[in-house]
Amino acid sequence: MSEIEVSHQEDVALSPEPGLQRQVLAYNANLMLVRHQMQKGWQGARHSHPHDQLVYIIKGHLRFTGGSSTFDAKTGDSFVVPGGIEHQASAIEESEVLDVFNPYREDYARVQG
Repeated sequence: MSEIEVSHQEDVALSPEPGLQRQVLAYNANLMLVRHQMQKGWQGARHSHPHDQLVYIIKGHLRFTGGSSTFDAKTGDSFVVPGGIEHQASAIEESEVLDVFNPYREDYARVQG
């Protein structure tokens, strides 16, 4: 088995809810890289998970609520959502995001794999 594996999932994207496309990319037990594409007007459910989440906005404009604060994030912005914090995002315009989770999201891996 190779120490480094390349993820070839260019054509695999899921739509877990209307207005959202999810593509699970490379991952191991410690990290998971996920690409999300949101249509303008999409609003995710407020939720929490035990994973730390690093968010990078590739393009677009999101409004994000985490805990009791709300802020806008645009192309090139990044932020960290600590595990256990309730949060919610909505797309002010069509957006594309890369998320990194630590540890990996077992729920995403089960659906993908």
